Amino acid sequence: MKFIKLGLVAAALMTVSGVSLAQQKDIKIVDPRESPYVISPNGVVVMNPFGLCWRTGFWTLERAATTKIEGAPFPNWTVGCVCDRALMKPPVCEPPPPKPPPPAPPPPPPPPPAPPAPTSEKVTFAADALFDFDKATLRPEGRAKLDDLVSKLAGVSLEVIIAVGYTDRIGSDAYNLKLSQRRAQAVKDYLVSKGIEPNRVYTEGKGEANPVKQCADPSAKGEVRNQKQLIDCLQPNRRVEVEVVGTRPVRK
Repeated sequence: MKFIKLGLVAAALMTVSGVSLAQQKDIKIVDPRESPYVISPNGVVVMNPFGLCWRTGFWTLERAATTKIEGAPFPNWTVGCVCDRALMKPPVCEPPPPKPPPPAPPPPPPPPPAPPAPTSEKVTFAADALFDFDKATLRPEGRAKLDDLVSKLAGVSLEVIIAVGYTDRIGSDAYNLKLSQRRAQAVKDYLVSKGIEPNRVYTEGKGEANPVKQCADPSAKGEVRNQKQLIDCLQPNRRVEVEVVGTRPVRK
């Protein structure tokens, strides 16, 4: 008889609202104390054969909306979402809004500009423009030409200057080699006097090597008829080649 009375009380408190999720099995209350719905001894919400929950005397809408269950699909999902979802306010039984996507990473910084490539410029000076014939002392005209070269080096990141002296074929090989070396050294000494670092200037004398013009001896009865004409004909071979290697700043 006592069992029947309890059953009648439970029947009187039975909820009349059903939801799709009410068909789930073993809806377990996290904290069964004062549960808004009838639960089994192990904390599982009791449902009738139609999947409806039984309200207890502690039932309130607020308690149904706040009593948590195990295995809830969302953190704010409560037992009311199972048993009385139609009465729940929308935020309770809805999934939380998706997290905003993380901010896009900043674009990578542009690559640094490529350093300017070294450039090489070669200037050939006629030896007679720098020196008197058969001499290794710079003439005033020769110093002026080297001054012009130095002025053009302004703003250049200098790596090296190579001065190579040449002579014509008149005279012995040994004499011409020394003369070409002395002329190359005279060019270096002058450039250093104008502020060029000594370790940036290299010299070399090649004597009568690498002629740029061939002239027949007067005995060959060609266009050269005497020694003076031979000297004049061979003038292009008497030269000093100055090669400058460095980088110029990039113009914006």
